[in-house]
Amino acid sequence: MTRRVRRPVIVRGQEAEDWEDIAAIFEGEHVIFGTLQLPYQSRDAIRDRVENPRPGTRALVAVVDGRVVGSLGLEVGQGRQAHTAHLGMMVHDSYQGQGVGTALMEAAIRLAEGWLAITRLELIVYTDNEPALALYRKFGFEIEGTLHEFAFRDGRYVDAYLMARVRTEDPS
Repeated sequence: MTRRVRRPVIVRGQEAEDWEDIAAIFEGEHVIFGTLQLPYQSRDAIRDRVENPRPGTRALVAVVDGRVVGSLGLEVGQGRQAHTAHLGMMVHDSYQGQGVGTALMEAAIRLAEGWLAITRLELIVYTDNEPALALYRKFGFEIEGTLHEFAFRDGRYVDAYLMARVRTEDPS
């Protein structure tokens, strides 16, 4: 039995030069199955997405041994939803279950609640993605609803949960 050794995970802001490592994450079978990403994306499209993020998006990456192995994006709401952010995350297949998702979530919550005045974090996760559900619950996310036949994945429609973490206490 191979024992996985936990290595330090460094979380930082995403940089344009990270695109090649992020493209490698997109190639993972588990990443494609567990997210809304499609297989066979061109490296050019991924590079463009990394180098030209959408306005209002804050992107974090997790680095292990100098390699980007995880990515998390926070899309901050506008106007009357400026207190909200939607998040999406992916972790390289070879690094899942090794604390990368936890490190990204800790950093994202610290950024959102401590620096961006976000009081509502929300995400969508497939109902059968048990590891992700456990991670999100660990950070106080609760299921707010089920989105039936939300996405087409591997030949069939699958359900997803809308989950949110709402901070109601006064931060001072």
